[in-house]
Amino acid sequence: MVFGKTSKIDFKVVKYNVLGKFLGWEDVRGETLQLCPDRQSVMDAAFVFGTSYSQSCTLDVLALLQGVPEPVFYEMFLQYEDEEGHVRLWPVPVENPAILTNNQASHLRRFFLVDGLSGRKVNLTNVPATVTFAAELILSVYLPTGTPGGDNPPFLLTVKYARRSSTGVAQVSFSVSYIQDPGTAQQATDIAFGALGFLAIIYAFLETSTWTRRSRLPNISFMVIVKFFANFSGSLANVFFMVSLGIGIYWLIVFKGQQFSAVERTLPTAGSQIETNFIIYLLSALVLKSLDLIHILITQLTVSIFLIDWEKPKERGTAKASMGYQKATSSVSAWRTFLIANEWNEIQTHRKVNPSLQLFAVLLLLEVVGLKNLTSRDLNVNLHPGPNAYHAPWSPILRFGIAASVWLAVGIVQVLFSVGLYERFVEDKIHQFVDLCSLSNVSVFILTHRCYGFYIHGRSVHGQADVGMDTMLTYIRKEEENLCALRGLEAYSDVQTFEVLLTDRTRAFYDRITLSFMEVPRGAHIRPDLHKQRLNGYFALNRFLVSFFEHRYKDMDYMVKDKFFLERIMDMEFQEPGDISTLYNDDRALFSRTLFYSHELVLLLFEILVFSAVDLAAQDFVLSTIVTFVVQKFVKMLRNTLGRRNLAEKTLVEKQFLI
Repeated sequence: MVFGKTSKIDFKVVKYNVLGKFLGWEDVRGETLQLCPDRQSVMDAAFVFGTSYSQSCTLDVLALLQGVPEPVFYEMFLQYEDEEGHVRLWPVPVENPAILTNNQASHLRRFFLVDGLSGRKVNLTNVPATVTFAAELILSVYLPTGTPGGDNPPFLLTVKYARRSSTGVAQVSFSVSYIQDPGTAQQATDIAFGALGFLAIIYAFLETSTWTRRSRLPNISFMVIVKFFANFSGSLANVFFMVSLGIGIYWLIVFKGQQFSAVERTLPTAGSQIETNFIIYLLSALVLKSLDLIHILITQLTVSIFLIDWEKPKERGTAKASMGYQKATSSVSAWRTFLIANEWNEIQTHRKVNPSLQLFAVLLLLEVVGLKNLTSRDLNVNLHPGPNAYHAPWSPILRFGIAASVWLAVGIVQVLFSVGLYERFVEDKIHQFVDLCSLSNVSVFILTHRCYGFYIHGRSVHGQADVGMDTMLTYIRKEEENLCALRGLEAYSDVQTFEVLLTDRTRAFYDRITLSFMEVPRGAHIRPDLHKQRLNGYFALNRFLVSFFEHRYKDMDYMVKDKFFLERIMDMEFQEPGDISTLYNDDRALFSRTLFYSHELVLLLFEILVFSAVDLAAQDFVLSTIVTFVVQKFVKMLRNTLGRRNLAEKTLVEKQFLI
């Protein structure tokens, strides 16, 4: 017996009355097993091979009795053609769970649908007090089909009976389910978890080792253990996601791809172990990826950042302040620093993709184009089924497979367009920020670890940036005509971005200065002496960093070098830290790691997992889009608010100036 996508399952029944008299043959797709009178077309769809089906309705018991006044017994047969084209009949076994043999349900031959005879008391002509009826009919199809026999016959009809009062109502149902041995699917999944999980552990160890070296921690401490588990949660979330995506795509291809050949594979049944495991994998990926995102947020919201002002004052002097203390005054404007702080605050949540466009495009493809119709439990691949067509139940595995595939495809297209076209020909906010630093004569110094961070060299090649419009235009014209020095930190170099690896001595000196003003409370009503202490600490740190990058400290000097190829690939430093700090040339703008910009993959995976988790519960892509949009806005608002506060605390630029 070989069945294709459009094959009809032809069942015949032999009918007998209570005395055993033969009443003839009947086609099952007639009115024999038709539970609800208005569902004939749906019943026909139930016998299309490969189509899972379920139907239930409520009927009046007295109406059932009137339709079948005396019990009719049936024997069910499968009608098929053999290889020579001869019509054959194969008896379909019937199972009644209420009848057990050796504690197992035994296979029968005959069954009935309505029995009002056994419920009659005293006289057979009396109205029955109770009616026994087939409350649930389940046609189980075992794949692959083959020669009848064995523990699992290719077709099995399970009949579950119920007894109700003749004046009551009956809830009846009929369903077709496909059952298949999972084979090596679970074994392949376990192997994938083992291999990818091992790689995730190694990756977490490397990440933690790099963090320990950059933080100059000689021994394993509690923070090192916490950092390892934070890194491991992120890499393990990727493993769960890849395995879940692989399962979804596998079943999409293997099951839905059976269009022109015999049906050999069927989806895992609803509630099966494979489907349950898949849901566990998906939810585990969401939880772990949420922890990974929280880890990234904590790291970005606690970075140490300082804006170095290279502008030389045009005049100096002292004046008696109204607050009661002497302070140095100069003609250097603070607006350039405020401008850089505002631009940094603006790009903190800048991304390669547009989140709203991402949601709109995914919803358009799933709902309007109709890709969601590929996620039904049948072999139908029609993107726009008719209004009267039978709609099989959705499969959570297929829904995730198609949703995640569409989400990643749209995300990849957006990233390629943004990086390859938009940033190249229209606007690149990351590199524009570096250019703005050079025009403003302000550098940015960032520490993400205790002794590791990034440096954006913004010292103006013209010496001053606090000038008039005509002078600034003259400066720009000189740069266009190569009539001035290059913008780089070193002579004859245009490299402006660096990875910074400080020595312990330099970091200790940096901490002593920052503690002098970071521990002072902020606010408009602090004492004048504390306010003066904050300003003195700010100017002291600015002078120290200016002197450091000008090589004025012989005991805290630095050198500029390139990373080895393997160091760049693995994102670590192989050489042991010495007595001199190191600035590694960076042509990839790695300082964006402190922004959302360089964590696009994490954000995309988190959003698709939120989208899929909501759909798993509601099976509604529109609701999933709304919830994901709210989550996106919340994460962005959280990152903006806390990032703005951290920027204000570390740079002494009041939040009122961060628009």
